[in-house]
Amino acid sequence: MKLRLTTEEKSWAMYDWANSAYSIIITTAVFPLFYKAAATDAGISGSDSTAYLGYTISIFTFILAMLGPILGTIADYKGMKKKFFTFFFVLGAGSTALLAFVPADNWLLLLIVYTFAALGSTGANVFYDSFLTDVSESERMNRVSSFGYGIGYIGSCIPFILSIAIIMLAQFDKIPLSMTNASRTAFLITAVWWIVFSIPMFKHVKQRYFIDPEPRPVLNSFRRLAGTFREIRKYRGLFLFLLAYFFYIDGVGTIISMSTAYGTDLGISSTSLLLILFMTQVIAAPFAFLYGRLADRFGTKQILYVGIAVYTGVCIYAYFMDSVLDFWILAMLVGTSQGGIQALSRSYFGRLVPKENSNEFFGFYNIFGKFASIMGPLLLGVTAQLTGNTNFGVFSLVILFIIGGVILYFVPDPSRYDPVPEP
Repeated sequence: MKLRLTTEEKSWAMYDWANSAYSIIITTAVFPLFYKAAATDAGISGSDSTAYLGYTISIFTFILAMLGPILGTIADYKGMKKKFFTFFFVLGAGSTALLAFVPADNWLLLLIVYTFAALGSTGANVFYDSFLTDVSESERMNRVSSFGYGIGYIGSCIPFILSIAIIMLAQFDKIPLSMTNASRTAFLITAVWWIVFSIPMFKHVKQRYFIDPEPRPVLNSFRRLAGTFREIRKYRGLFLFLLAYFFYIDGVGTIISMSTAYGTDLGISSTSLLLILFMTQVIAAPFAFLYGRLADRFGTKQILYVGIAVYTGVCIYAYFMDSVLDFWILAMLVGTSQGGIQALSRSYFGRLVPKENSNEFFGFYNIFGKFASIMGPLLLGVTAQLTGNTNFGVFSLVILFIIGGVILYFVPDPSRYDPVPEP
């Protein structure tokens, strides 16, 4: 099937292009290094500064996990989805820009502003994901979602390269900027990139499916949310998928988030780790597109199993990892599947949900995704400590992919699933 994207679909996907700059520059690469340097200069030990960053991530993750379904349920009312998306977008992009103006020696204020930036970015993504049901039909969602992830990886590379170039030029005194101001420039680049390329989303994407306004919308939203919990068995397909997603996406997220620790244990330098991270993004882009095409041809569930199998292989290979070359191989394998498995999970879920309640259910989707970031690192850490070997810790993640794959087997095909519960 040849897919020609509509203006709405392309505009929706462009937000992936816009927001991915935040993911790599703020979440993964530049901000953590900037914060660590600020904390060190303030006399905070390395272990304490890492712990404080971890606590910050846990705090905003918990807040979003709790608020997601509630806000999503309210946003299902006509005209509310774009308003919630806009609020979190302004909070995220504005706070990201504000990071550039925080005094470099104020590590605590950095964490506070970062919390608001992360709340904005993650919160906007809840409503962005749910807009997939508004811009695309069920049979097109695999390709559209994969297209979003694919151009997101491409888009993230451009500001990342620009930011790293500025930082490295400053490091070698090739431009009249200090390292601190070079990092601040990267924060501004991220905010500007995010804002400019979000314009098509605001201009062309509209809420097509909704619930008509009611008196006391907040109270009625809580009632609808409670009703969903009471009738959870009637949404069996949806919640089976969420349970499967909880396990396998936990493994995916753990491998991505802990990759720097693996590399450090192998003695890989920071510069090399940034290069490997960049190459993983480059590899991920075409494979995200490929996953969408393969899902249309062979079925979404089948290609999700391919992704799960690749990650299972990564965990097994990690057991034998003992060189920089092994780390490169693992990183490239992860790159082949990290975008694809996330894109197809989003589209598969989008095809299962009742469209007029998409925000409510995508709120649950994000809860499962957020809480899934707890179990994997815990499993890895405990196993690594008990065995004294990080490789055993990574290998232990195999169990998450096996459990997720088994549960996924019982999830219905979206083309034969009626998301409206029986009375």
